[in-house]
Amino acid sequence: MIRNTFDFDCNTPTDFWYLIKDSYGGMEELTKNNRQKIRKAFRLLEFKLVDKSLIAEKGYEITQKTYDDYRIKDRRMNKRIFNDLLQLWDEKTYDFWGFFDRKDGRLIGFCVIKVFDDCCLYDTVCVLPEYKYNKSGVYYGKYHITNEYYLKEKHFKYVFDGTRTITEHSNIQEFLVQNFNFRRAYCKLQIKYKWWFGIIVRLLLPFRKIIKNRNVRAVLNMHLMQS
Repeated sequence: MIRNTFDFDCNTPTDFWYLIKDSYGGMEELTKNNRQKIRKAFRLLEFKLVDKSLIAEKGYEITQKTYDDYRIKDRRMNKRIFNDLLQLWDEKTYDFWGFFDRKDGRLIGFCVIKVFDDCCLYDTVCVLPEYKYNKSGVYYGKYHITNEYYLKEKHFKYVFDGTRTITEHSNIQEFLVQNFNFRRAYCKLQIKYKWWFGIIVRLLLPFRKIIKNRNVRAVLNMHLMQS
């Protein structure tokens, strides 16, 4: 199966989109409540660019616990998969950010960002669950500092958090829309299948609402999003 997107950021709403932020208004564009959460995050945590070697050394436990905490269990994580990701994350193409507890300097989370010529993809964010739920504001601090760095300091055209979530394993995209003024850049979707796979997809389409496997259901739903 090959997925192709085209007519990026078209004027007409479609069933498929990229989630992007193409403007930066600093703290002033945010609500008072969100500004307070960001300031709290900066008091408790430090966010900074790090070397890939630190993620290789200390990132696996954080990644595994992040995956275990996903609301929907549609993906797995083990040491082999993590090492495969490390091979994919080339230092010439990706930036690495570490999140540290200011009390003891411990790495409590990280993010991996794929950098293009004039934009970047917020590829992976992993945070220890106890910091996700302890009101430290880790996600508020992370997104504010990376938005500032890439949009204000690097003058990128936009940052984006990938395409429409198909399996809906997390709520991060809605979080970005509500709190950091990300928007949907609508586009058109086209999928090409190997002949035998296309037959299977079309045979299963009438039963998509009763199929329990989330990954299978995601493929069927994506088929219906084509323009």
